[in-house]
Amino acid sequence: MKKLIILLFMILPLGVFAQEAKIAYVNVAEIFNAMPEMAAIEQQMAELNKKYTTELRQMQDEYTKKYQDFVAQQDSMTENIKLRRMQEIEDIRARMDNFVPIAQQDVQQKQQELVMPVQEKIQSAITAVGEENGYTYVVDPSVFHYISPNAIDATQLVRRKLGI
Repeated sequence: MKKLIILLFMILPLGVFAQEAKIAYVNVAEIFNAMPEMAAIEQQMAELNKKYTTELRQMQDEYTKKYQDFVAQQDSMTENIKLRRMQEIEDIRARMDNFVPIAQQDVQQKQQELVMPVQEKIQSAITAVGEENGYTYVVDPSVFHYISPNAIDATQLVRRKLGI
């Protein structure tokens, strides 16, 4: 019985605390897409993708031309020249195979580099809005399956804080 009373005294303050918690939610994806910096980031990423696509297409064209030339002339080539041309073709193929993952990694790294300051700016605005309004928690609804109907939508407050 004594343990039950002690347990009740320990749980009682938690119930009071839970009632005082102010929960807000912010649609981060909506804010992220509305940021004015995103247009410039998308343009830079499109240019980078175009550069890599052009480079890959040049390698493919070189490979195709050398392969077609090889097939057309192989009967008139000596064995030594055949081996050298086959090695050139294989080298181009290996460069293409290595180029694709390196290009993908570079594109991802560049995107992360460009997006990071925007994410930090949004996070700072969310923190500031949370502190200004006394929210105990500010959550992203895309992360949680259920958000209380009592939670406050602070998306517009964050948008205002960012000037969008």
